[in-house]
Amino acid sequence: MLVVTGTPRSGTSMWMQILVAAGFDAIGEPFPGDWRSLLREANPDGYWESQLLGGVYYRSNPHPLTGAFLFPDQTRFHAVKIMIPGLVRSDIAYLDRVVATVREWRQFCASRERLQTMIDQHLGLDPHEELFRSRLPPALEWWLDNFALLRDIATRRYAAHVCSYQSLLDDPHEAIAEVLRWLERGDLDAAVAAVRPQHQTQRAQAPTPALEPEFVEVFDELYDHIHRGLPLSAAFLTKLNETDLALRPQILAHEAQARISAARSLLREQDDSST
Repeated sequence: MLVVTGTPRSGTSMWMQILVAAGFDAIGEPFPGDWRSLLREANPDGYWESQLLGGVYYRSNPHPLTGAFLFPDQTRFHAVKIMIPGLVRSDIAYLDRVVATVREWRQFCASRERLQTMIDQHLGLDPHEELFRSRLPPALEWWLDNFALLRDIATRRYAAHVCSYQSLLDDPHEAIAEVLRWLERGDLDAAVAAVRPQHQTQRAQAPTPALEPEFVEVFDELYDHIHRGLPLSAAFLTKLNETDLALRPQILAHEAQARISAARSLLREQDDSST
């Protein structure tokens, strides 16, 4: 499969739109279910998501409802959107090519919070309900996913092309041409026409989220490497590993709180149903 991956709000939907315009078959729909009414404002061109968003592995293939099975040799040039946690759990037989897109982490945080506000408003959550919901802070989510992406590529060594979301917006022709040359197929002109920078929701410089200065420096340095296509030196990889070890306790603490929140929510629902 031709896998498009990244964090949420990092340009994965745009890359799917580009590949579909270039002539690749897609697995998924622009607006699955009722997403058109929920999130059309966030991305009017669609998301191209499917049951494989969480990975191609035993729980998603064969399809849990229809039993349809996707064979690796029949889907080599089918574009599919899989978020980074799903990529990490996907069977390597399906990872023919991986296009990964990374957004500048401050812009990611601002866009992620905007999207979550839209979802909460759609769901009609009251302030007291929000107290029981524990989400990983966007800055930690950006780190957790992108570090997992780099580690997975380095460990399993599948063919991957990693680029920044901003480089696509700055020079769509060059960014897309590089990918299509790598894939050895695709209609370049049609693909470039699919890029619509006017739909970008975060244009101004986003403020820096609350984060220790040493982590801000590493986040900036990692993004700069990706944006400029610089190789990751052994010394820098060591710094990334050390940063992940330092951030891991915070991430685990938030994940533990999420489990507690989920348990409280479940107990509250049971109490409501019994009254």
